[in-house]
Amino acid sequence: MKKVFQLLVLIMSTSIFAQAGHIMQGVGAVNMSMGGAATAMPIDINGTIHWNPAALSEFEGQQLGFDIGLFFSSPELSSSVPTSNGTFSGLTEDDRGTSPMPAISYFWGNADSKHKFAVSAFGISGFGVTFPENMSNPINMPQEMGGFGHIESDYMLMQIGFSWAYELSDRFSMGIQPTLNWSSLELAPNPLANPSETAGYPSSDKASAFGFGAQFGLFYHTEGGFNAGLSYKTPQTFGDFSFTNTYLDNTASEVDFQMDYPGIFSAGIGYSAPKIDLALDYRLVTYSSTEGFEKKGWTQTGSVQGFGWEDMNMISFGMQLKMVDKLPIRLGYTYSSNPINEDLAFFSIPATAIIENAIQLGLGYEFSEKFVLNAVYHTGFSNGATEGLMMDPRMAPQFPPYGAIPGTSVSYEMKTSMFMMGFNWKL
Repeated sequence: MKKVFQLLVLIMSTSIFAQAGHIMQGVGAVNMSMGGAATAMPIDINGTIHWNPAALSEFEGQQLGFDIGLFFSSPELSSSVPTSNGTFSGLTEDDRGTSPMPAISYFWGNADSKHKFAVSAFGISGFGVTFPENMSNPINMPQEMGGFGHIESDYMLMQIGFSWAYELSDRFSMGIQPTLNWSSLELAPNPLANPSETAGYPSSDKASAFGFGAQFGLFYHTEGGFNAGLSYKTPQTFGDFSFTNTYLDNTASEVDFQMDYPGIFSAGIGYSAPKIDLALDYRLVTYSSTEGFEKKGWTQTGSVQGFGWEDMNMISFGMQLKMVDKLPIRLGYTYSSNPINEDLAFFSIPATAIIENAIQLGLGYEFSEKFVLNAVYHTGFSNGATEGLMMDPRMAPQFPPYGAIPGTSVSYEMKTSMFMMGFNWKL
């Protein structure tokens, strides 16, 4: 246990951000390859811990799971404004590199015990963009010329959980998981700060915050191989990010902002047979009631109140084929609705990573009964751009309520790819 704790602390110090939207679809190579579906299909401990701790009742002994992935995204930011000579428009490509995605968990529970336990440390959420200053794109022109200049964001969330599953009967189990969270956020420019009439919006340092929450789950399985599961991850409530801001004229200010992680309802069904496993999950992500996402628009001083995101629906499907001995092959698909209303698209420029469709292909190799190596390749795309009007708080009285400027546009879309490997070791 001491070594496991040391590994958790090591991962806590690792820089992680997903760039694939605020909610990661899965955790670890196995769960990602199943499209994130795990509420009623406990194939591996990482995915089970993350989506339904009650299903840990299906495991026994001691297991250690570890995964690390490299994530790459390619967002594009476009904008256009009317001019006396026609329309001035341009496109800026993101130049951020790859991002690491770690996951580690440890499970223990005797076969003859009704109690099963696990500890975990997962990177579960993040976004980040790096759009350089661009004189050919209106929105990336320098602030003194009416644009935002260089646009960069960096958000990451690490969650540590302690999971307990209890078998109420031979077929029915419940699970509880208290969680401790750590997140960090950096914005340049920082629209959460009040703009200066002469120096625009400032850049911020990287701020961090701690949060807490819980997850509750139910799991039911039959002798015929059919499973059902329900879980609810409560909103993860954070303290404020405290930013120190620096303006272009080197003046400074401070601002606090609270951004929680939304509550998630999950329901799933699964079917397991000797040669195939099938899993289907539905999730409702409650952005519209989450601090930092529910508010929208400008304050009276011109700072941004929040993203104004709507609730998001997610559907995850996974299939594991066990036709070849010791070599399971997995296929997964994930659909996510876009939580960004086109009327508010301008406010989400720092968080453009909205992936509507994601496809995964993975496999495992069983070196022995105790050690399995897993890998997955992911690709995702936006299925069209998120588009809206450019806004200016100074124009709000003339074009209420957000100061949307007629004839302008801002849009963003992206593609993602990832390769992840990991292992499961039965101790």
